[in-house]
Amino acid sequence: MAMGRPRSFCMDTALDEAMEVFWRHGYDGATLAMLTKAMGIKAPSLYAAFGSKEGLLKAALDRYAERRSAHMGYVLAGATAREVAERFLSSIAESHTDPANPPGCLLVQGGLACGAGSENIPFELAARRAQTETELRERFVRAQADGDLPEGSDPAALARFLSTVASGMGVLASSGADREALREVARVSLGAFAGCREAVGASMEAGVPRRLLPGSRPPHG
Repeated sequence: MAMGRPRSFCMDTALDEAMEVFWRHGYDGATLAMLTKAMGIKAPSLYAAFGSKEGLLKAALDRYAERRSAHMGYVLAGATAREVAERFLSSIAESHTDPANPPGCLLVQGGLACGAGSENIPFELAARRAQTETELRERFVRAQADGDLPEGSDPAALARFLSTVASGMGVLASSGADREALREVARVSLGAFAGCREAVGASMEAGVPRRLLPGSRPPHG
């Protein structure tokens, strides 16, 4: 049986280069010529390896997730819910302004200005962002079970809050905001996170229904 020709390029290096092109230009803005030049390959090699431009994006997103896995492990290892939130927002401020990478977040920038033929790209990116939100929610559920978060807290809402702030910080960074500006957003947001946590704890002690956390619903009857 005839063997296929071995790949003549390093997959990880090629994906890192493609990732940067998608990061800087978005999916639609990243032309085939840009991608093949950055990756150092010809179009037939790109299609043979990834099937399509969308297939290349998904592979680049997998590579991005792989690079972020150690980072999220550090975030989720925080001893308390507050420390998890602090690590998460602080790391966002650092990573989104890292001069070694394009500014902002690939999972936000990659979906900018998607037109006809690429309508599902924003949904793919949203699904990837949701993975981070799920990891945070699961960590806050554990924090609540351990008594670190008040019984009336809403782990899903807290995770959604942090995820939304992170996306906003990505937009700010891509618009030229510097690291200190993002750190300021992180500090204020962490204060809001802590305030919600403490307010719920106080209201539970006083027997007052929780009303301060996003997603909370008033009691019936």
